[in-house]
Amino acid sequence: MISPLDILTSDLLRYPLIIAVLIGLTAPVVGTYLVQKRLSLLGDGLGHVALTGVAVGWLIGAWTSAAPADLLAIPGALAASVIGALLIEYVREVSHTSRDVALAILFYGGIAGGVVIIQLAGGTSQNLMAYLFGSLSTVTAPDALISVVLAVVVLGIGVGLSGLLAAVTADEEFARASGLPVRIVNVLIAVMAALTVTLSMRIVGALMVSALMIVPVAAAQNLVVGFTRTMRTAMVIAVLCSLGGLLITVYVDLPPGGVIVLLTIAVYALGLLTRALRPVREHPPTSGPGPSRAGGAPTVARATGHH
Repeated sequence: MISPLDILTSDLLRYPLIIAVLIGLTAPVVGTYLVQKRLSLLGDGLGHVALTGVAVGWLIGAWTSAAPADLLAIPGALAASVIGALLIEYVREVSHTSRDVALAILFYGGIAGGVVIIQLAGGTSQNLMAYLFGSLSTVTAPDALISVVLAVVVLGIGVGLSGLLAAVTADEEFARASGLPVRIVNVLIAVMAALTVTLSMRIVGALMVSALMIVPVAAAQNLVVGFTRTMRTAMVIAVLCSLGGLLITVYVDLPPGGVIVLLTIAVYALGLLTRALRPVREHPPTSGPGPSRAGGAPTVARATGHH
């Protein structure tokens, strides 16, 4: 039987625990903005693109005889997901292609590129499984260090500039008319999503990282009202589910990403039940300024913290 002390002192478990906490803190921050922008599937698209980056990292590692073979997998995923995030914003700005089409291209191109390039690197699609669904055994000290750096950047932007980012996501047209740097904010949000995807791949997996961005936010919207309170509540939910899911997989041989996501969905379902059982008078009014429901978009005034 593994004791709590074993978990804290084992390198195999210590680093995943650190990354799990960082994922729980960062994913809902990004997810709150994506939900407001109706871009819930952006994380999925970037997760698929990150797989191509993983494969490119393997290929470069094979060319340079790097050891281990996946030494450059995470840096490759980081570069690919950031480029993908910038490309989708560029396509949306300069062409008539909708975000849905751009995301679909990222979905299919990312998976196809990953499978083809990993084969060129001398590996197989099986080598991508740990990045698709997450794995405790693949997490190393460098992964934890990279995750800390990425988390600091995401939290620095997402929390430090929350007033500006929330104002733009609440009403993009009004923000543009007010002279706010809408394009820069959109790029920042897309890049934050890319960094979070890279941070989460080792534990949650590329296929499910978007769920950890979105589901805790949806669960929080069932419990609280207001942009800032939603973000904070979602962070608490995500941290608890990430740690809980990780600890479950220590004792039961299950994929950590799937367990973590199922826990967040369970919290969401619980929130729905709680909301349904509330007295009607506790619901906010449907008229007047501010969000008409827990999931509604905040006004610019509320988003920027001016009440």
